[in-house]
Amino acid sequence: MRLKRALVALTVVLGGLLAGTGGAAAATTPYCGITWGSTAKSGGALSSAPLAEVRAGQHACWDRVVFEFAGPANGFSVAYGETYTEGQGLALSPYTAGGALLQVSLRAPAYDDGHVATLPYRTGDHAVNALGYRTLRDVVFGGSFEGYTTFAVGVRARLPYRVFVLSGPGTHSRIVLDVAHQWQA
Repeated sequence: MRLKRALVALTVVLGGLLAGTGGAAAATTPYCGITWGSTAKSGGALSSAPLAEVRAGQHACWDRVVFEFAGPANGFSVAYGETYTEGQGLALSPYTAGGALLQVSLRAPAYDDGHVATLPYRTGDHAVNALGYRTLRDVVFGGSFEGYTTFAVGVRARLPYRVFVLSGPGTHSRIVLDVAHQWQA
């Protein structure tokens, strides 16, 4: 009899948990179907193709930052947290707008084979005008040192993001960072 009551109680508890899970899943419907998450993302290898341009764009469900290279490049590491300048190690958070900071490390230089800068920015310069964006607040150049280039990307809050690589146009390549406008619908 005791065993039967224990099994009935266990069934009731498990049924309640499963019903609660169904309700929670319905309440957390992904925004625009986005299931990216906010954990660190990395991939690709070191490249000698120099960074040629940084630009941003707005989409219905996310804001985008595009890093375009003059050749094939696919190496990156992106995570929420403090960003430091390349070579000097100075924190960029005091100079970057936003409630959360994405550290973007590109595995490619921002200078050519003759060590001439391929971008018009100096360390600490704001690379993108983010006025009017829903999520993106700032993109600050953190410098380029020993083949790595760093940016601090300020966003409104810690939100889901994705990073991917596109080929083209022509011989160029792009590393794209999308940050969602919100977590759930």
